[in-house]
Amino acid sequence: MPDADNPDAFATAVVDWYHANRRDLPWRRDGFTAWGTLVSEFMLQQTPVARVIPRLEEWLTRWPTPADLAAVPPGEAVRAWQSLGYPRRALWLHAAAVAITERHGGVVPDDVEALLALPGIGDYTARAVAVFAYGAHHPVVDTNVRRVIARAVDGQGEPGPPGRRDLTAMSALLPDDRPAAAAFNAGMMELGAIVCVARAPRCEECPLAAACAWRAAGYPAYDGPRKAVQKKYEGSDRQVRGRILAELRGSHIPVTTAELEDVWPDAEQRDRALRGLVADGLAVAEGDGYTLP
Repeated sequence: MPDADNPDAFATAVVDWYHANRRDLPWRRDGFTAWGTLVSEFMLQQTPVARVIPRLEEWLTRWPTPADLAAVPPGEAVRAWQSLGYPRRALWLHAAAVAITERHGGVVPDDVEALLALPGIGDYTARAVAVFAYGAHHPVVDTNVRRVIARAVDGQGEPGPPGRRDLTAMSALLPDDRPAAAAFNAGMMELGAIVCVARAPRCEECPLAAACAWRAAGYPAYDGPRKAVQKKYEGSDRQVRGRILAELRGSHIPVTTAELEDVWPDAEQRDRALRGLVADGLAVAEGDGYTLP
């Protein structure tokens, strides 16, 4: 029976389940490029898979290499990002493409430290690219992985705030064999995404159900520390920023300040959101209006 005290059995159960149940996603197919993996990881941050797939295909058709993206203005990346949310990711991805082109001859690096040195790339993305594109041996930890470990290993209904301990916990379970380790990383992510979900987990389908510490304890409610909850979107500055960006995306000439008045009725909030977009490099003042960078 798989359990955390028997990492080999734990990993085998997850890997076998993954090979039998994994979704057919573009970034898991043979021949998918390291650049494609990097782009997909940027897009998947806080964005559902179903929204990412069509945008990813459009993006890689238009810009199949880092050099292709680096050759256009960053505003084109923001325009193509459309409704994926958190548009600063588009700027960071463009900046990463420029750095890859200039520093690495247009080839996405395979080393975690080199990946971390690229704009907009944090610990998770660097490890995910190194593992899934190049087969490196590293633990890869996202929210789904943290949830599975919290429940199956720690007996907690939810993971606490993220920290370095998450990598330590995943490392303790990671197989030594590189292909098995890559499959285990992907399997833990998949398990958390489609079975050990945040609400209404499908324990009857879980390969770790018999050994799950949380299940064995009777599914106790989580009473530990929680990460900060994001404020609601409706009426927020984020919503105003999104509406202004939509106007800028839809125009290839500067959008005037007068035209932006129709975007949001609250002038103070509208101006604050616009200033934020300029400060973040997502909008540029030009003449009596604003445009994408």
